[in-house]
Amino acid sequence: MPDHVYDRLRVRTIINASGPATRLSGSIMLPEAAQAMKEASQYCVDIAELQGRACEIIADITGAEAGYVTSGAAAGLLLGTAACVTGLDPDKMNRLPDTSGMKNEVIMARSHRNFYDHAVRSVGIRLVEVGISDRFSGAGVRDTEPWEIAAAITEQTAAICYVAYEHTEPPLTEVVRVAGEAGVPVIVDAAGQLPPASNLRRFIADGADLVVFSGGKALRGPQSSGILCGRRDLISAAALQHLDLDIYWEQWNPPPALIDKDELPGAPHHGIGRPCKVGKEEIVGLLTALQLFAQEDPAQRRQRWQSLMESLAEALREVPHSETELVSDPKRSEMPTVRLRLDEAAAGLSAMEVVKQLQDGEPSIHANPSHVREGVVAFGPMCLKQGEPEIIGRRLTQLIGEAGGRKATR
Repeated sequence: MPDHVYDRLRVRTIINASGPATRLSGSIMLPEAAQAMKEASQYCVDIAELQGRACEIIADITGAEAGYVTSGAAAGLLLGTAACVTGLDPDKMNRLPDTSGMKNEVIMARSHRNFYDHAVRSVGIRLVEVGISDRFSGAGVRDTEPWEIAAAITEQTAAICYVAYEHTEPPLTEVVRVAGEAGVPVIVDAAGQLPPASNLRRFIADGADLVVFSGGKALRGPQSSGILCGRRDLISAAALQHLDLDIYWEQWNPPPALIDKDELPGAPHHGIGRPCKVGKEEIVGLLTALQLFAQEDPAQRRQRWQSLMESLAEALREVPHSETELVSDPKRSEMPTVRLRLDEAAAGLSAMEVVKQLQDGEPSIHANPSHVREGVVAFGPMCLKQGEPEIIGRRLTQLIGEAGGRKATR
């Protein structure tokens, strides 16, 4: 008999030692979040009222004026950008993605560009790239500098989009300074910047106007959830372009914590964010996961991950033609990782071939391919379960041992 829903659907499960990527279905949801979603599914509520309560909870945890649950970090970028373009003007909301006659430029450092800025561009804005990231693409050390961002600001600038990493340049505080002098809001894409939990408050404290987090990674909430937090007026503008507003004006009573009806001449039509629907289950699941993450002792979280990585490092020590290293991820101080460095010539396999064969084998094991060009296969703990490190070790020992044996007999 099938053991679980994926058996019944005839979809194989995987061992995810890569990380909480969307293509790998995100992280393993907290049991408490899953239970909260199950409970939420059995009742009907006013979604605006539920988002109003979410607004208060997120604000309390992040230190922002207001917050909102989105259907993922990319949806948060879309809604945040739309809010900066339209403000609380329903006519402008109705016209998006036609931004003619509006502030319709968003500045972004060239080194911050990534696949996800499509969510920003989808609002109808023009992305203005600034700076040269010579520390990545040349022989130098310089990246975009604050004065270059300041020089790019015009009357058409709706926002500055800042992608947060541990070593992002220029520093957020400097970007906030030049943006503030011009009255331009700063949107921070912090989708993957948890842990540490202190980052939930850090970007707001540094002066960001809006911050986006993923709900389905370290928070271990629903994969189709995210957080948008920041200035109250911008969160209100985002909510107005996301909520179902097919309701008579006289009948509509939005929660004051989220939307002040008296500030509006009327309600907009369904906004550009309406396709990014988030259900009551996702809202409740995200809030449950967020509260638990904020309460958890970071030392306990790190120890749980450390234990998994120590088990994996031990399981990999017998893998031939390789060296195993237990390291800390430089982007996430709480996140230990394991790196398997291959002698590709002796092993008879490249690191990329190892990653591919792990993925295509049974069970399917997904490793992190970020360093394969250096001959390294990397592994992370966030989505691993107890017992899986030993399975990975046995599979790699067999895989590389067989490949090395075939090479020796040629």
